[in-house]
Amino acid sequence: MKDKALIVMDYINEIIHPEGKFKSKGYAAYAEENNTLSNVAEAVSLARNKGMEIVYVKVGFSEDYQEQPKNSPLFGKADQFQALKLGTWATEFHESLDVREEDLQVVKHRISPFYKTNLDSYLKETGIKDFYLCGVATDLVVQSAARDAHDRDYNVFVLSDCCAAASAEDQENSLKTLAKIAKVGEYRDLLI
Repeated sequence: MKDKALIVMDYINEIIHPEGKFKSKGYAAYAEENNTLSNVAEAVSLARNKGMEIVYVKVGFSEDYQEQPKNSPLFGKADQFQALKLGTWATEFHESLDVREEDLQVVKHRISPFYKTNLDSYLKETGIKDFYLCGVATDLVVQSAARDAHDRDYNVFVLSDCCAAASAEDQENSLKTLAKIAKVGEYRDLLI
């Protein structure tokens, strides 16, 4: 299974923890209502047992926010709110996730995990062909990663029950769109 990778994106405290700065956005509540974090943990365990590569991706900015896209509607005020600061509790992966030393950890400064990161080169060097995605938010990082992976000729799979959005409506709309470029299903069905 060394040609397969499970990519776990943006499950960091600031976004998914009920005490994170983004708690009012709905991601933590959605994840709690839908057991998303336990699904992700189980998917990681299953993927490990199958010998798949595990990659954790997080968004964040250095203390001086030099990488921050100042004109972005999404990230443009991160510095003002001291949000998504690397090296703090905010950008640590949620404690329910089994992050290991051998797992690749990718830090990104935009929505896409491919933008100015080593993700694509690592996957190509490792011989990855199948790209399994889980992340928060489904309508942002998951869609962006799926589109980029599709256009880079990976076989893309979206683990629907391992993704979280701000609302059920956002989740449903995102999964409909993703089904046009990826195979979408629950982790127990896709990670077989």
